[in-house]
Amino acid sequence: MRQLQRTRAARQLNMSSAVLALSVLADSAVEHYRGSFQNRAMYTPLGIATLTLAASILGALDARPRRHAARDGIYAAAALTGLVGLGFHAYNIGKRPGGLSWLNLFYAAPIGAPAALVLAGLLGRSAETARHLGSERRGSSRATWHARMSSSSNPPLASGRVLAGISAVGLAGTAAEAALMHFRGAFHNPAMIAPVSVPPVAATLLGAAAVTGHRNMSRWARWWLKLTALLGFAGVGFHIYGVSRNMGGWRNWSQNVLNGPPLPTPPSFTGLALSGLAALDRMDEQTPRRGRR
Repeated sequence: MRQLQRTRAARQLNMSSAVLALSVLADSAVEHYRGSFQNRAMYTPLGIATLTLAASILGALDARPRRHAARDGIYAAAALTGLVGLGFHAYNIGKRPGGLSWLNLFYAAPIGAPAALVLAGLLGRSAETARHLGSERRGSSRATWHARMSSSSNPPLASGRVLAGISAVGLAGTAAEAALMHFRGAFHNPAMIAPVSVPPVAATLLGAAAVTGHRNMSRWARWWLKLTALLGFAGVGFHIYGVSRNMGGWRNWSQNVLNGPPLPTPPSFTGLALSGLAALDRMDEQTPRRGRR
């Protein structure tokens, strides 16, 4: 039973990574096309995000409790590429006149896309680590397993609490980016308040559930994470409507899609909400029944 729970959580993490990779791929393609690919390094996140998306889809379809070396390598490359991308984007902001200013934060290279690629890589590696633990336990005797775990401990990326922390930080960061962009848009639509209010509550409850391990806190976190996942889909609809309000609407799509609001960004909330739900499942599995409150 625990092996089935572990594999189900791993596949859910793969799906979370797939959603984030798709968001990064689409967002980077639009933004780097708008920048005319002036730096050849701008092609790199498109290739890595495509590989991460393919690996994550295969992982979500793979019910075997075994680590896949190729997928694991792709996820590591995605996390590294995202970190390098963060450096490039920070440099892009800093080199502009005025340096770190509201104007440059509004219109320079966004920090959110590389950070989402880092998260996609981390969550994907978490999925493969969980599968690896399951296959080791399945192939070892109980005594050998406990000896191995006592010597090497539980890898951090396989811990439900660590996953909850990653998901909570990711949700908070994505909400902060949404707040920045919606502040630029002067919150002209009341619905723009939702992505800066619902995900932070979900992140706070998820973090509290990870720290306290309280079952009631986990229930509340699940409810808000599900609401956040739905918010990601709803956000795409609102952004489609936002594009239609630009001059020429969708008849002038080639220009208005570049002008925004960006269509690929809201699904990041969905991907991180899925990882948060998987983290809660892992916490339930790793918490002894007598110790649950």
